[in-house]
Amino acid sequence: MGKDDGGGLGYGMWAVFGEGECVRQRLPLNRIAYLASHSTMVLLCHAVLVLLWFFNSASATVVADSDYGGVPLWVNRLLGEPSVLSLQGRMDPAWFRANNPQACPQQCDCPIQWPTAIYCDHRGLASVPNSLPNKTQYLFLQGNNITSLSTSVLANITGLHWLILDRNNLQNNKLDSVALQNQTQLRYFFANHNHLKSVPSGLPAGLKQLRLAYNQISSISPGAFQNMHNLTLLLLQGNRLQTITEGDLKGLDSLNLLELSGNLFSSVPGHLPSSVQQLYLSNNSLSGLDSDSFEGLLNLKYLRLSHCGLLSGGLHPWVFNFSSLVELDLSYNKLTTIPTVPSTLQYLYLEANEIQEFNMTSFCREVGPLSYSRMKILRLDGNRILYHQLPSDWIFCLRVLESIYV
Repeated sequence: MGKDDGGGLGYGMWAVFGEGECVRQRLPLNRIAYLASHSTMVLLCHAVLVLLWFFNSASATVVADSDYGGVPLWVNRLLGEPSVLSLQGRMDPAWFRANNPQACPQQCDCPIQWPTAIYCDHRGLASVPNSLPNKTQYLFLQGNNITSLSTSVLANITGLHWLILDRNNLQNNKLDSVALQNQTQLRYFFANHNHLKSVPSGLPAGLKQLRLAYNQISSISPGAFQNMHNLTLLLLQGNRLQTITEGDLKGLDSLNLLELSGNLFSSVPGHLPSSVQQLYLSNNSLSGLDSDSFEGLLNLKYLRLSHCGLLSGGLHPWVFNFSSLVELDLSYNKLTTIPTVPSTLQYLYLEANEIQEFNMTSFCREVGPLSYSRMKILRLDGNRILYHQLPSDWIFCLRVLESIYV
């Protein structure tokens, strides 16, 4: 998920701007010389890359499918949060048992360095192990064949923070809502790549992240989010949603990132929380964008609409005219003209369309000492326009541009 371009920290790497607010960005040209002159920093970066390569290569054959829904799972070591990588193939389970005095289910690993974490992932389990330690806070169960979650298997645990159930066979009728509702300390619940057909009801009110990508969800249970005022990230991509009705997302007062790509929407869904800053709708067959498509989203900064079959004639001229917007992705559509964007926009991705001309008024309605576009990255590659076709005075409008691709 996300663009491979932008304006910040290194090509293809993730930069964090706040909880759940991530964007892939490129190193700005005006910082390259500065960083290159600091040899200590360069050596440190090389050392980090070597370590990353080591850990990635050690676990690639086991956890290649552990993407947690496509958004990185950040770890805060100061809070004692454990590694999000599988321990299989990286550490000897026998060593764990010989050096860890706490009880541990036979099918799992209980590392002594993270005494509240239990790793039961990729074991071929058909059910959640019994007799989980009562001090368990981080429970990794991804990559198994688990079909149900009952109250009894979690009855012994009262302080669970993370519950990771990606790539199992969970079904709604075998998911006991009380089992989750009783976990009042639960902050992350991940059930990507399962067989859920609706957003479960009875989720804990204290959740901060809910990841349900790549299921078969076509509806949201009534009141599913009613009391979830702390939720900041909701992943629902790769499902079968066609619409979002009034009340479906009621209660999500703090939602920052909403991922709805790869569903069955024919228009931008309405009734979205006004707090949303990142809205991803790529890979939906949208018929067009109206003047009110994003009405009420006063905090929207990152908008992704790639692979939506959008036509220039189907876009209202002022649909993107809101000053909060920082990044707009319209790549891989069928646009023939550059849409009008706010002068405050910084990143615009229009690659792989059918654009034939460069219209400067799309970026600047007027040009002057204080009237110019804040655009930093502009992608026009894969269109029907060549660099020499750009008007000679475009630089006065795009005067802070760092990279342009034509």
